[in-house]
Amino acid sequence: MRKMRRKYKRPKSPWNGTVIDEERKLLREFGLKNKKELWKARSTLRLYRARAREITATRNDADQKALLDRLVKFNILTNVQGIDDVLALTLEDILNRRLQTILFRKNLANTLKQSRQLIVHGHVLINNRKMIFPSYFVPTSEEGLIEISQEMRKKMAESDPKSKGRPEPKTGPMKEKPAAQPKPEPASKPETPTEKPKEDAPPKEEKPAEETKSEPASNKAETKTEGGK
Repeated sequence: MRKMRRKYKRPKSPWNGTVIDEERKLLREFGLKNKKELWKARSTLRLYRARAREITATRNDADQKALLDRLVKFNILTNVQGIDDVLALTLEDILNRRLQTILFRKNLANTLKQSRQLIVHGHVLINNRKMIFPSYFVPTSEEGLIEISQEMRKKMAESDPKSKGRPEPKTGPMKEKPAAQPKPEPASKPETPTEKPKEDAPPKEEKPAEETKSEPASNKAETKTEGGK
């Protein structure tokens, strides 16, 4: 039975803080599942650089043409660039050619996570052929043949809240609305002095009735006797 070998190499200093921060940034930017996918892309870049250094030393035109044609095929380099530009490639140049990234940048998926989900579930077709590998390197000739299955497109259109209740565009030339004329201001009336309401006088307090004091009976008898004398 054939023994499967790893297609990547782990970093020499895995606990370096700067390396960890760079790897986390790339994982978020390209929606990678784990660091193994990042290490595979780094191994591919390392292979291209090593091949370019070897060709520069041997000056073999046939090998140089084969390497440049391969990089042009995947749109990593252009026809104008040469062997020296291979040594200037970065890890982002390799990750940009993954199917997951291209599907998201063609606006066929809303997020990188959704792009990966569509590929793994078998809803992405390349030239009417199902592709289930998010790390697939897309050649330039196949980039325009990427599409989503018809059933999945219907489901995405139904679940899109922006498409619901959207009015249909009106056909025909648009009529210009007349400019709104300013309303005339009402004539100001002369102000008349307003009389202040008279304040109600406070009610007068009634004085209590004075009680009549009755004279004692002894005084009345005395007055009668004096009158008889």
